[in-house]
Amino acid sequence: MCVNDHEAHQNVAPLAEEQLHTLTRRGALRAATVAAAAGAVGAVGGLAAGAGPASAASRGGGKSGRVPRDQISVQLYTLRDQLAADLPGTLRALADIGYTRVEHAGFVGRTAAQFKAALDAVGLRATSGHVGIPQPFDAAAWNAALADARLLRQRYIVHPFFGVGANGIIRDSATYRAFARDLNKAGALAKKAGLRFGYHNHHFEFFRLDGGTTTGFDILTNETDPDLVHLEVDLFWVTRGAHDPVDVIRANRGRIQQFHVKDMNDAGSFADVGDGLIDFARIFQHGREAGIDEFIVERDDAGTPPRQPALAIDTARVGYNYLANLKF
Repeated sequence: MCVNDHEAHQNVAPLAEEQLHTLTRRGALRAATVAAAAGAVGAVGGLAAGAGPASAASRGGGKSGRVPRDQISVQLYTLRDQLAADLPGTLRALADIGYTRVEHAGFVGRTAAQFKAALDAVGLRATSGHVGIPQPFDAAAWNAALADARLLRQRYIVHPFFGVGANGIIRDSATYRAFARDLNKAGALAKKAGLRFGYHNHHFEFFRLDGGTTTGFDILTNETDPDLVHLEVDLFWVTRGAHDPVDVIRANRGRIQQFHVKDMNDAGSFADVGDGLIDFARIFQHGREAGIDEFIVERDDAGTPPRQPALAIDTARVGYNYLANLKF
């Protein structure tokens, strides 16, 4: 999630009553019911019913079944208002919570060098950043973004948003195929620059295209090169897209290097991590199968009324403490 898709995330329709019957505090979701209400595709089996115990070797974060603290990050879009008001103080507060990594969503009105200096001053590193690839694709502009990412010593650079065009939600497979080709171009240049290029999903990608059964996510995963484009899977938006995150992991083994860890309340909107309905422990048991390296805390509406900007740091604290203490 990044500033480019701000408006698309502020009007999250509530789940229908019949959808809520499929959600439990343990995060069990039967996606066929959700799909009917959300306009997404494809019935997917229940999250809880089909999941047997995972072996220690399949668990993310090592054999202990814990999330390593040095793999916990936060998407700075969560704290956008606080960062704009007080960049040094907000970054210091994140470091005091225990974060060592962040994922940026722009440089808060600074140059890349100035932004890096602010991170360095408090011992944080932007290991990842959301940067949209130019449309139409422009290699020179993309190389400039890659140069900034290298200056920040990022591992990852991630395209944050696709699925909505000038005429609304994209339902055209040709548009997705053209975009997949651009993702491959961006990934090839990123690899040449020593960076890993990723794609961050929302729920739009799970809608049916051209009146058929193929989805945008099908096209983006099938027509991009796994060696050039990895997946940053947003667990909230996968769920809103009527899919079981574990099924997405199994279909994309080794390709999911980053999770956006974002929770869902009982109305189908956002919640602080651990306070909602998604069963993260069950999903994280498949972390090694996914290929996961980063667990990135996010809440899209953390600084949006009626929530006050000052609550965003609480969201970051709750998310970090939940992940640091979760056993699975």
